[in-house]
Order: sequence, then structure tokens, then C-alpha cells
Amino acid sequence: MSRQVIAFLFSILLIAPLARAGEVARWNRVMTTAAAAEQTDPLTESRIFAIVQAAIHDALNAIERRNEPYREGLSAASGALPEAAVAAAAHAALVQLLPARKADFEVELAEALEQMKDKRAAADGMRVGKQAAARLIALRREDGANRPVEHRPGTKAGEYRPTPPDFTPAAFAHWGKIKPFVLTSQAQFRPAPPLAPSSVRARAEIAELRAIGGKTSASRNPEQSEISRFWYENSPQGWNRIARELAVARKLDEWESARLLALVNFAMADGFIGGFEAKYHFNYWRPATAIRANGDASWLSDLDTPPVPDYPSTHTVLGASAAAVLARFFGTDMVPFSMTSGAPYAGITRHFWSFSEAAQENGASRILAGIHFPTAVRAGYAQGDLIGAWTYDHALKPVRAD
Repeated sequence: MSRQVIAFLFSILLIAPLARAGEVARWNRVMTTAAAAEQTDPLTESRIFAIVQAAIHDALNAIERRNEPYREGLSAASGALPEAAVAAAAHAALVQLLPARKADFEVELAEALEQMKDKRAAADGMRVGKQAAARLIALRREDGANRPVEHRPGTKAGEYRPTPPDFTPAAFAHWGKIKPFVLTSQAQFRPAPPLAPSSVRARAEIAELRAIGGKTSASRNPEQSEISRFWYENSPQGWNRIARELAVARKLDEWESARLLALVNFAMADGFIGGFEAKYHFNYWRPATAIRANGDASWLSDLDTPPVPDYPSTHTVLGASAAAVLARFFGTDMVPFSMTSGAPYAGITRHFWSFSEAAQENGASRILAGIHFPTAVRAGYAQGDLIGAWTYDHALKPVRAD
């Protein structure tokens, strides 16, 4: 029996109970679906998702204190209905963060409330959920996400400049200055510098990307093309889907699900913050620029290159950070699972033996797509693993019963 078939059989057993999702998983799906419909960029998604999941976690924790809250100070709400607290926290945060989808959120909230029979407990839950959302929104209001800065393109070898085919100006140069969710500073896990552009290793990587990552590559095989497309969707979308489906499959209760999803999203949000701090600190050129500067003036990456510097690969940072949290939460990295991709290449299903295997393939996909140098992927994986471990060790720690 092949490895893929065995993984597939394991994954069927693992995710079969998906339809029995609780309110935490349901609102996570509502949140990610709304962001996808709005075509929200992945950085903004990561911030939104972290805020919403923190509000849900703290609202539940006010009803029954099982973990350290993200932020202290929310009034205790013993006796409140947990499902109402989750729905109210998610709804109140989402209408602020994704206002264009307010009508959808109103429908989802009405459907949730309709199932709640104890109206007094539901009202108490609604109250604490709204309070939790308001606190988190206020906490992040001045975090720097709305203060973009202009970035001047480089001119020397190794310096970032806009990439073909459309040469879009550099984006999100301010993101590395945003206040982290859990990290102590944006540069806490900044990687070592990238390769000197004239070094032997750098030239070898340029040759590697020219061969495998081009739009007309003859050396990239069909599975490698599938891998690059499978992982091309926004990282917060794919890794939330993995975490959510595992929470349902493992029958985690609402508190456990809320903690898992908050930790995963904290790690990814800080992954973008730390990764972009490093990106614009090093300001390293993309493969498309380097390859064109080294003799192939018409070369294009197979998939579109995002308009930000190469080093490190933040797509890899996010996968590694999420995988690190998941492995620690479940007590093992060896958890087989399947995932089906979302837009823009929706409908591809792949199977994995472990979180780290998925995270490593996620990083490799950026090389296969012609988007990142291998050094940027390796640096991203190392940085993400550190961010995920730090997040798990320093946020929402379980409170021991007396």
C-alpha cells in the first residue's frame, strides 16, 4: 500500500466528524470565508484573525477560567452561555474589522441565537462576548497597521526592486513596525543576513530558480507544479482550515478549540510582523530580478511574485509557526491529515504525515513557483519555528486547578 493511500485512510478517520463543529469552529469558518470573499490580503487577514480569535478565547475564559487570558481585566461571567459568548465576540469583532460583510455576520448571529433556549444565560454570554471584542479592538486600534510608509526601490545588485510582469511598487513596508501580539519585539527572531549576491551560493541559487521556477520550465514535473499551486492561497486561510478541522476531528471542547485557534493565529500574525521586519531590513532582491540581471532578460516566475522583498519567505514563516504551535498543542508532530486547497487554485487535495512535513512542503512550494530563493525559505522556516514555539510557551497557558 502506497504512502499516499495510507495517509489518505488516516485522514478519512481523522476528519470524518467535521459536520459536528461547535460555535468556535463555526465562527472561524465564517471569519475565513468572509475574508476570502473580500479578497483580503494575507497580512491584513492575519491581524483580523488574531484579534477575533483572541476575543473568542477571552470571552470563554471569563465564563470559566481555564487558561491565562490574552488580556486581563474582563469581568467574570459565571453562568453565561458559552455559545452566546463565542457568537457575540466573533460578531462584534468582525463587523468592525470586515464591515462590508456586516449583513452576513448578522445572519450568522441570528442563526446562532435561535438555537439558544436559555435566554438569560444567552444574554449574559452576549454581554461578555461584546466586552471581549471591544477590548481587543481597542487594544489593537493604534498598533501601527494603518500607518503605511513609502519604499524606494533599490538599484544595486542584491537590492529589491519591483518585479515583472507588472512591476507593482513594494507593499507593506510598514508591517514590520506593527506591535506584535506575543513577541517582545518585531526583530526578536530576525534571521542572519542573506547571501551576498555575487557569492558562489547565490549564483547557484539563481541557476536553480532559473531552471525550476520559470513559467516555461522543462525541469518542473507535474506534482511539483501541483504543490506550488496547492500552497499558493493566503497562508492564514490554509492553516486555519487545518487547525479548525483538526479541532473538530479531535472533538476539542470550545475552550480547547478557542485556545488552539488563538495560538495558531497569534503565531501567524507575529510571523508576518517579524518576517516583514526582516524583509525590509535586508531588502533583498527577488529571483525574477536576479535572473534577469544575470542574462535571461525575459524570465518570469511560474506564479506571480508578490511585490515585497525576498528574504525571508514569510509564506514559509507562517507555515512553520503554525506547525510549531500545532505540534506542541497536540503533543506530537506526527499527526496525519489531509487538506484541500482554496482559491486561487481551489480543489487540490494533498495528504501529510505530520505538521512539519506540511510546513516544509509549504516552503518548498515557493521555490517551485519561482518566487523565493532556497535561502529565503530556509531562513523563513527557522524563524517561523522559533516564533511558533515562543507563542505557545508565552501565551494562553493553561491554569492548573486548585
